[in-house]
Amino acid sequence: MPSALETLVKILKLEREQGCENRAVIGGLAAYSVTWKLEAQEQARHAKHHVLAEELTDLLANYEQVESQLERIKQIDYMLDRIVGREPIPEKYKDLMGEFKQSSPPKQEKKRPAPQKSQRSEKKPEPLESYGYDNIQPVDKQERDIPEMPRLARPPRKVREPISIEDARQRLEDLEQATTAINGIGQSKAEDLNKMDIHTVDDMLRYLPRRYDDYTDLRYISQLSPDEIVTVIGTVAQTEVRIGRNNRRDFHMVIDDGSGQMNVMFFGQHFLIRNIRKGQQLVLSGKVTIWGNRLQMSSPEWEALDSENLHTIGIVPVYRLTEGIKARAFRRLMKQTVDQFANHVPDHIPMAVLDRAELADIGWAIQNLHFPEGHDHLHHARRRYIFDQLITLQLGILGNRRDWQAVPSESLTVDDAWLDEFLEKVFLYELTGAQKRALSDIRADIAKEVPMNRLLQGDVGSGKTAVAVATIGMALNNRKQAALMAPTSILAEQHYRGITQSLENMPTDLRPVVALLTSALTQSERNSVYRGLDDGSIDVVIGTHAIIQDGVNFNDLGVAIIDEQHRFGVEQRAALRGKGVNPHLLVMTATPIPRTLALTMYADLDLSIIDEKPPGRQTIDTKMLEPVARERAFNFIEKHLELGRQAFIIHPLVEASDKIDARSAIEAYEELSQVFYKYRVCLLHGRMSPAEKDEIMGAFANHEYDVMVTTSVAEVGVDVPNANVILIEGANRFGLSQLHQFRGRVGRGSHQSFCLLIPDNLTEESEKRLKAMEKTDDGFVLAEMDWKMRGAGDLLGTRQSGTHVLQLAEEMTPELVSLAQQEALTIYAEDPYLEQVEHLMLAEKVRILLNRDGGDVS
Repeated sequence: MPSALETLVKILKLEREQGCENRAVIGGLAAYSVTWKLEAQEQARHAKHHVLAEELTDLLANYEQVESQLERIKQIDYMLDRIVGREPIPEKYKDLMGEFKQSSPPKQEKKRPAPQKSQRSEKKPEPLESYGYDNIQPVDKQERDIPEMPRLARPPRKVREPISIEDARQRLEDLEQATTAINGIGQSKAEDLNKMDIHTVDDMLRYLPRRYDDYTDLRYISQLSPDEIVTVIGTVAQTEVRIGRNNRRDFHMVIDDGSGQMNVMFFGQHFLIRNIRKGQQLVLSGKVTIWGNRLQMSSPEWEALDSENLHTIGIVPVYRLTEGIKARAFRRLMKQTVDQFANHVPDHIPMAVLDRAELADIGWAIQNLHFPEGHDHLHHARRRYIFDQLITLQLGILGNRRDWQAVPSESLTVDDAWLDEFLEKVFLYELTGAQKRALSDIRADIAKEVPMNRLLQGDVGSGKTAVAVATIGMALNNRKQAALMAPTSILAEQHYRGITQSLENMPTDLRPVVALLTSALTQSERNSVYRGLDDGSIDVVIGTHAIIQDGVNFNDLGVAIIDEQHRFGVEQRAALRGKGVNPHLLVMTATPIPRTLALTMYADLDLSIIDEKPPGRQTIDTKMLEPVARERAFNFIEKHLELGRQAFIIHPLVEASDKIDARSAIEAYEELSQVFYKYRVCLLHGRMSPAEKDEIMGAFANHEYDVMVTTSVAEVGVDVPNANVILIEGANRFGLSQLHQFRGRVGRGSHQSFCLLIPDNLTEESEKRLKAMEKTDDGFVLAEMDWKMRGAGDLLGTRQSGTHVLQLAEEMTPELVSLAQQEALTIYAEDPYLEQVEHLMLAEKVRILLNRDGGDVS
């Protein structure tokens, strides 16, 4: 029989789900409190339990006197938090402690075994401040006529009506209808929507707003402060085209809202002079800065004021549009779509999961993603939407792993004596503890007949290649072939030289034949490698995508290794895996990813982390500089060039942008060729062909150039030991993880190395990030900070997952990722094929995901 407290928890949750109308029990909570108190006091064993019963009884008795729904929700949430001990005993009840201690001594309890720790971490309630309430400014309603926004501590859930799998599939088919099934959309409008890649009702529902204009938090210009991101309504007081840097034509206007004026600048967008007129009313959303003595916005989001939004809507969705579709008209179409179909979407997440995770119904979530009733509604809608994507993606990945590992692989074993001798002969140094742990994981994996599928994650310079060499050695000891695939010719050649040199120290009878296979080889050279792999005379091949081309056949491939795995797509990884009889697979990445995120996004991979650096690695002295110190930075670089060193100079853009006022590589190349006129300067950027990039990078590695002016395209992992200075322009525009990757391009030799960071718009947040770069060189620490400060969007870019792209990735939190991971693993452990009735809709969702991604999300 459940205890009184357990019964009360169920009643309180039911009351909250029914809209707090005091209907959870017959007669209401006040009447129920009388009988509940007697039962609770009878079960109480400690004084604090008596006090809790007294307090809860008082709250229940007073419940029907609470008038507003919001206050009732708060009272229910408070009672639930008191029951689980998240709230301390109020002062007014503490005096009862002594009374109950005297009158009700605790009963002698039998000793019980310590409870097992739950697999799910305790979820603490989020304060209302986290939903943005503390940012809502008082509004003059007579002047603005803005509706009061409802607030919601937890998402509501209605009782789910039973639905058969056949009905659910029919509903899914209905969502795949053309957009003409939506009331108000004819063939002409449907063709316009096709230009936005919206073809079906489901496409329409999943076409989420890119931002929201918050009419509940309109701010007067006179109230604004620098570095705020705000929405402002004002009248255009002045417009003009100004000539900017390098004869760029910028559009400038002045906005006036009656309380003050603000400059607005659009770099390179002189054509706006034809679209924005003096006297026009606009809605502007962006970051406020200071220019001279006046507030300014640079290239903000804008649109003409729709008075209907101002008077009837609180938070207005803003969508990406194409020519011929107006914002107001598209919002009306979306509102019609949501009203007609949102509640038609079958909910594939089991009710038990929604209850544990405190998530909203899918229909409610879709409605509030497009037309949120409040900031907290939007918060809960986003949580549900992200959770759906995470749990579905992970179940799909786990299913792929299950299917792939169902085909056996050959067991590869080595004994301790052989491995110790190999490590001693091949490496002239002692492996770190982290390298040895990773090698132990790999050794245990390949000894099984289940194919290894392991991710080796290590920071820049942590020694992943040494682990790869040892893995190749274990394959050779079992008379198997090995393959290593790298994303570029220059990196493949680097691995070829290093690995060949290392394996020359193997015993003579095992000394392998190593071949290089890239597109740079002649046809006759490639044919020679093809024959050697097919007849087994070549033991190890190192190359690029050329390894997985048609015509490449292995005699007996035992181990396949992929370096910088995020540079390869799903099909390419599968193609390498298919070159043998399900070989053991090791993938490596130099991009640190927080462990919780890695275990979710790489659910098909077992994870090994190298979190130590080999002894003797040079530290990299990192320093943030003001833009005015650029000349000093150039002088500093020149001093090192005089010593025979080399330098990278990174820029955020390839060429000058009309929308972003930042330094570009092409512009800088011309300037820096003059600054460093005594030295050889080269340019590398992503618009060059792969052959051009390889040629430039190879020439720089061979010291045919002294300074490389580039963007983020310069290859991660390419070893240029002579380069010891890197200057990063516009450093505030990059995330911590990306900055750390840039920094890893120096410090690879014996020379003291330096990383100089020059921001072009230093905010409080960007300064915090750049200061973190100065303080630590631990990529995993920086990745955790990046996730918390900027979201998971950039970090997720390290995994290509077919065509599947997570929406709202920037809103993903560690807590939500961990929650989805726990629930997915729980479901998979209970029902790996998702055959149980409550999982059939989830299986259908996974099937749709796999079909969309070509059958593989690995």
